[in-house]
Amino acid sequence: EFFDIVDENGNPTGETIERKKAHQNNIMHRTAHVWIARRHEGYVQILLQKRCMQKDSFPGCYDISSAGHIPAGVDYIPSALRELKEELGLVVDESELVECGLRRVQIDEEFHGERFRDNQIAKVFLLWRDVEPEKLSIQHEEIDSVMWINFDECMKAVENDSIPNCIDIEELELLQQNFLN
Repeated sequence: EFFDIVDENGNPTGETIERKKAHQNNIMHRTAHVWIARRHEGYVQILLQKRCMQKDSFPGCYDISSAGHIPAGVDYIPSALRELKEELGLVVDESELVECGLRRVQIDEEFHGERFRDNQIAKVFLLWRDVEPEKLSIQHEEIDSVMWINFDECMKAVENDSIPNCIDIEELELLQQNFLN
């Protein structure tokens, strides 16, 4: 799998790099993050995925509803729609995605005894969709399970690190700005 090398604004430079080399050499590339939300019993809830234990980064951690690297030559929205279909079995029209903004994500951690570096520009989307977890077609090679959580509870859990997670509080704040729309 190859990625576009991108500048600080997420614009492709015209060069590509193989996924493994991008991570080894800390080369900036793009990802799409889609947070699924619903209004339920007076609360805004978000759907979290729990990463499977075999993932090369953050195994067993709660994460964004659906996210993925963007292959070379592909843009954010088509990639976001593909990830939703692959990971959760959801077919979504691009008009349903609410663009929340761009975020710079930098990770330098160790998992399974290997150093993992990620240097990405992520475009964050919000998708309003009330779906029951058992109706989703979960990609079990990637995801262990999914669960709905009240947004405020999720914020507290991330702030207090009371659940295993790889969620950035800044990204939750970016989402929250779009809940009134």
